[in-house]
Amino acid sequence: MAEGERSVARLGRGDFVPKTQVLTAADVSRALTRIAHEIVERNHGFDDGLVVVGLQTGGVPFAQRISGILAEIGGQPIAFGSLDVALYRDDHSLRPVVPEAPTAIPVDVSGSTVVLVDDVLYTGRTVRAALGALADLGRPRAVQLATMIDRGHRELPIRPDYVGKNLPTSKEEIVLASLDGVWLGEAAPE
Repeated sequence: MAEGERSVARLGRGDFVPKTQVLTAADVSRALTRIAHEIVERNHGFDDGLVVVGLQTGGVPFAQRISGILAEIGGQPIAFGSLDVALYRDDHSLRPVVPEAPTAIPVDVSGSTVVLVDDVLYTGRTVRAALGALADLGRPRAVQLATMIDRGHRELPIRPDYVGKNLPTSKEEIVLASLDGVWLGEAAPE
């Protein structure tokens, strides 16, 4: 989730005013199934040690679902974990550092292909932080990025490998993505 969205989401959904539902739960499910199949195709299966890692907190449900779909496709469990990048962010002076939830990756990522999963890709700073956090855990053979929504406005040269939906937005808009759907809206007036 992008910085502007994260601060609103912390306050609760009551501070988010939805304007348009962009994707329904069924649309999200179809997009995640497509992403899982793209992962299998790009990696020629996943016998070489595929690890799906959700970024706390927004990416974790999407990563869990992708991991489950991959397990169905391959007939075997896929390593799944979660990664908190709060302490690796480069914007400590702009906001307090608050760890979201614990990092829990049950396997060594060294030599594996890691698919980082997030809900919304915006500036790219969360992904940059995730790469730093991941490097502290080992040296993956490859790192790929999957995101449910790519809304543009990149500040860093980061591009996802797998995208549920490209959604051009203004910087003032907020995107809320969950397994229940994706909404475009704004912050509630104070």
